[in-house]
Amino acid sequence: MTEYERQLLAASQRGEIESFNLLVKQYEGRVYGLAYRMLGDPDAAADVAQETFFSAYRHLRSFRGGSFSAWLLRIATNACYDQLRARKRRQTISIDAAGDDPDDPPLQLQDQGEGPDAAALRAELAGEIQRGLLTLPEEQRVILILSDIQGLSYEEIAEVTGTQLGTVKSRLSRARAKLRDFLKAGELLPPRYRQYDGSS
Repeated sequence: MTEYERQLLAASQRGEIESFNLLVKQYEGRVYGLAYRMLGDPDAAADVAQETFFSAYRHLRSFRGGSFSAWLLRIATNACYDQLRARKRRQTISIDAAGDDPDDPPLQLQDQGEGPDAAALRAELAGEIQRGLLTLPEEQRVILILSDIQGLSYEEIAEVTGTQLGTVKSRLSRARAKLRDFLKAGELLPPRYRQYDGSS
């Protein structure tokens, strides 16, 4: 967290709503990105993001330091789990349609200087990765998203998910292996994107 964000947080804890709105702008992309990757539904992800920031504002004074990002993402993760449990009760989960909406945010698989064909392949790969994510068990999916998409450290992931460090590492390894196998089965993974070797 930057000094500017610390100042916004302190002001927000004093009840300054404008400071909290600025803080939301700093983190809304990360919160929405986590929710979208977990749920595969932009509307549900937007609901989770809104719920996360409402909850964070209500409980802001209970934040006692540490990683604000991890605290916020933990709220978002719990909100995602609530959504997934509600889906299961309604029995309306469908992973087949995930990633087919052209308005869905793409995974950021950057390759500078790519041509139109490479860009099309990257977009196709992003959709396939999203479908692959939704085949993973929820506890593995969230750890893979936090690590390989959000860029959190093992320690931060342990804090967000409330799990032991060893559990984070083992779940991440299994999730990477399963996603790698999913992508290989679809023959969509070009060599330069083969990062999921299951070795970590």
